[in-house]
Amino acid sequence: MLRFLLIFFIAFTTTYSSFGQDENEEKEWTLQECIKVALDNNLNVRRGLYNVESFKVGLFQSKMSFLPTLNAGSSYGQNFGRAVNPVSNTFVNRNSSNINIQANSSLTLFNGLRLQNSFRQSQRDYQASEQDLEKAKNDVTINVVTLYVNVIFNQELFENANYQLNSSQQQLERIKKQVAVGGLPKGDELNQEAQVATNEVNLINQENALNFSLLQLKQAMQLPGSTPMKVQVPDLELEDLILDANPDVAYEMALQNMPEIKSAMLKVESAELALKASKGGLYPRLSLNGSAASNYSSASDQPFAVPVGDFTKTQIGQVAGTNEPVYSFRQENTTIVSEGYSQQDQLKDNLFKQVNLSLSIPLFNGWQNKAGVQRAAINKEIADITVQETKNGLRQTIETAYNDALAALRSYSSSLRQVNAREEAYRMSKQRFELGAINYFEYQISENDLFQAKSDLARAKYNFIFKKKILDFYQGKPVDY
Repeated sequence: MLRFLLIFFIAFTTTYSSFGQDENEEKEWTLQECIKVALDNNLNVRRGLYNVESFKVGLFQSKMSFLPTLNAGSSYGQNFGRAVNPVSNTFVNRNSSNINIQANSSLTLFNGLRLQNSFRQSQRDYQASEQDLEKAKNDVTINVVTLYVNVIFNQELFENANYQLNSSQQQLERIKKQVAVGGLPKGDELNQEAQVATNEVNLINQENALNFSLLQLKQAMQLPGSTPMKVQVPDLELEDLILDANPDVAYEMALQNMPEIKSAMLKVESAELALKASKGGLYPRLSLNGSAASNYSSASDQPFAVPVGDFTKTQIGQVAGTNEPVYSFRQENTTIVSEGYSQQDQLKDNLFKQVNLSLSIPLFNGWQNKAGVQRAAINKEIADITVQETKNGLRQTIETAYNDALAALRSYSSSLRQVNAREEAYRMSKQRFELGAINYFEYQISENDLFQAKSDLARAKYNFIFKKKILDFYQGKPVDY
């Protein structure tokens, strides 16, 4: 039993320890993972989603406006003392209650195609909102790509600075040994110590730059700054260093792919339809209307006497000049008592129905219709300007990205040759310094030149990566490595 408990305790401790290590292990983020998290958390994207839903509701409402309107209502009243019975239209001197029920409906038959154009306008607005949402997503994607590449660039600079610090520390140990045996003067050791301190400061600066770029990436992803993060460094293949499209080709493809262009064009169509809809207010409006109403009064809901029997005809005189007889009619006094006029019977008998055609011709209404047409025409011109501005901005962005990518590609090629030459020069300087053929300053200059060349190479490489990804993005290609 004790042996079993001991085995169980060891297994539990090992499992718990491994689980804790997995939980605390720093996650390595890919570019696609960063983009997905940023899109899920970005508030502008979420606002765009609700904006799409709002225009979807507007589209449904404009579709329903083709159907007839239908409204119903009722009222209940209590009368005290002398009042008019709404059923018999006679005065009654008693407390009573009454109920009125009515319903009405209206169908627009013609209003200058205003309903049709408004519906088409709502369709364009809904489609434009979807493209605006895609634009918001694209902005987040471009921002994350920029920050992601910046992290990789600073990470490489940090590794270069760390390598330079380690190299200078190793060289300091060798110089100390040579100074100890009298092979080098004490000044070389002091100079190398100063160089090590300089490299330490440079490493700290690069580490700060790396941490700040990571913080910016986390903020773009809406993650807390304390979130552990390590980005995945992609491999840059040699065949990737090619610009396969000129700016004109990239621009023409972007016109077909970019949502901001589609949105601007849809908003122009929306403005055109809004102008047509506003002109509909200048035409007559023809509508079909119908209504029904009924009422009930408790004053008629009581038993009452009804005279019955034949009428007696009695002559009471003659007409002067013609001698035509004049008669009077009297009904016999026999009566029967009615049981009352029920609520159901009253509502049924008092039902009133009406159907009519209504024509409204706008003659003058404070210039509202004319002003609406003029405002719609102005909005159409503004929408045209927005399209042209969007196209110009897109062309300028692509041309700038292409020129930057081309310059970065040339800088990368030159920096690559420079690094190769600096590495060979540094290797030879190191050998000569160790043999005493050159002094410390010449060796240090060679080492600093190599570090600067590697930094320039990293800057050109990742600048080219980013600009090329921008061009690929505008051509509809996925943003990945």
